[in-house]
Amino acid sequence: MTIFDENLILETINMIKLYNFDIRTVTLAVSLRDCMSEDVNIVCDKIKYKLEKYASNLVSYARDIENDYSIPIVNKRISLTPISLIGESCKVKDYVKIAKTLDDCAKNLGIDFIGGYSALVEKGFTQGDKALIDSIPEALAVTERLCSSVNVATSKAGINMDAVLKMAETIKDSAKLTADKDGIGAAKLVVFCNSVGDNPFMAGAYCGYGEPECALNIGVSGPGVVRAAIQDLDIKADLGVLSNKIKQTAYKITGTGELIGRKLAKKLNVPFGVIDLSLAPTPAIGDSVAQIFQAMGLEHAGAHGTTAALAMLNDAVKKGGIMASSYVGGLSGAFIPVSEDAGMIEAAKNKYLTFDKLEAMTCVCSVGLDMIAIPGDTPSSTIAGMIADEMAIGMINKKTTAVRIIPAPNKNVGDRIVYGGLLGEAPIMEVNKLSSENFVSRGGRIPAPIHSLNN
Repeated sequence: MTIFDENLILETINMIKLYNFDIRTVTLAVSLRDCMSEDVNIVCDKIKYKLEKYASNLVSYARDIENDYSIPIVNKRISLTPISLIGESCKVKDYVKIAKTLDDCAKNLGIDFIGGYSALVEKGFTQGDKALIDSIPEALAVTERLCSSVNVATSKAGINMDAVLKMAETIKDSAKLTADKDGIGAAKLVVFCNSVGDNPFMAGAYCGYGEPECALNIGVSGPGVVRAAIQDLDIKADLGVLSNKIKQTAYKITGTGELIGRKLAKKLNVPFGVIDLSLAPTPAIGDSVAQIFQAMGLEHAGAHGTTAALAMLNDAVKKGGIMASSYVGGLSGAFIPVSEDAGMIEAAKNKYLTFDKLEAMTCVCSVGLDMIAIPGDTPSSTIAGMIADEMAIGMINKKTTAVRIIPAPNKNVGDRIVYGGLLGEAPIMEVNKLSSENFVSRGGRIPAPIHSLNN
């Protein structure tokens, strides 16, 4: 007779029902390298066939797994080979047509988001890269589920400052073309340093060049579970005990996520890829990374000590998760998106968090300046300076960093943007008024740091 651990069963139920534990995303990575053609219409037809072949059952099978295990799978997504590569062979580089095709495929398949409208330009541009980047504002304005990313820096190549300035202008244009929706185009566009090709989280997910034909990548999330675990500790428990508790919790979350991922991959008859351990918050009450800081003992996110708390949280999550899976990948750690975290939204509204404090926190978190709303009249050169700063943090520290900034059209400090759902809402944050123009306009490439010469 099987003996069940009643406490373990109750703990799992509480993780789901009380503390917002879920599988944040199942992301099917699909290579489109065999979809190239000189005719853009043939490219679009090949993409439709390929996505129908591999992703036609993704949503229905994910729902079956949800029902079997009673664990929510919040988003079903697809990531693709960077589209700059796929469209480059076309005589007429109609990237917007490809974008519409991808969006239509996502709608027909019931997919929440489709990523990979991307380019990798850390050392310079090809003709396809330039054409894709030029098309991004229109592509994001005429689609609903498409996400875009551009990698402009790596620790090996340095920072392509021409690309940084170009992306600042692209972010501004993307927001302007979706002004009737609070600039949501910019919310679906991210600029990276050291981007990774197995990331399951949007807006930066794409299928890297070295990835297999198809693979299923999983993103788990459990800020509420971690917060509850910390609150169960004695208030006087020291930081070593607290860190160990986070590791134990991350181990449980990761093991559950890998179980779901492997079951779904088997049903789809595709390889299991990686599990991304990132604590990805939502605007739901109790599902907040910022509230973990409060459980640790800080009055609120933004207090002195927040960066240290985030560093410990990020490290403990990775240490715990890596013991539960041999295939940890993606970004893995803790996200701090302002608009997608109830605690971060509150901290920004009350001005506990400033832009500069958020930048400092990105030195130790998973990604970077994420879902931050700024005045719509912020100059492109200032946004380029923000991107350059964040790229420098990633380049020097050999980590992935990113910028997802929303220059909210016709809005200023004191206003807010509202998207609803996982994208949430955010107050418009004040930015430094000093000019960056003469610096960012120099162009060229900031050389890679000395530690890049490590062969």
